[in-house]
Amino acid sequence: MIYIETPRLQLRDWKEADLEPFSRLNADEEVMTYFSNTLSPEQTNMFYKAIVSEFQECGFGLYAVEVKENKEFIGFIGFHRATFEADFTPCIEIGWRLKKEAWGRGYATEGAAACLQYGFNELGFNDVCSFTADINEPSKNVMKKIGMSFIKSFHHPKVEKDSPLCKHVLYHISKNEKS
Repeated sequence: MIYIETPRLQLRDWKEADLEPFSRLNADEEVMTYFSNTLSPEQTNMFYKAIVSEFQECGFGLYAVEVKENKEFIGFIGFHRATFEADFTPCIEIGWRLKKEAWGRGYATEGAAACLQYGFNELGFNDVCSFTADINEPSKNVMKKIGMSFIKSFHHPKVEKDSPLCKHVLYHISKNEKS
């Protein structure tokens, strides 16, 4: 099922055929620069199952993204229930991960903006958050471009305290801020 279409992208259900390129994406050190580690094929398979489970439980999740022009799988953009221990959780998080060949083309911004509209208008969300390591300038730029506002910095409880990835930033947008 296709949930969201933009001029260049389709955000859709996952297919079994996505697993192999998804595994390559999660094993790419450059793509995973702002995460604690890359994922093995087994870890990617567990992640895939968690994504499918969240769709079944919530009716939303991290949508598989393909380029309309060639039907190429390029990653995911979508929503996730963030439940780790923090003063702003539980919350609905918007996030993205695209293969590096898709970077610099505005796909993350285009897809995330469409996701927000879908979340507010179709899923009934009132608030959406996003967070990333403070050093992740590309994702912070996407957050700003889709209208999110910086709320605060925090130390992610699931990242080692001495890691350069521990310091995170939280961004937020509410339904009444999005036109």
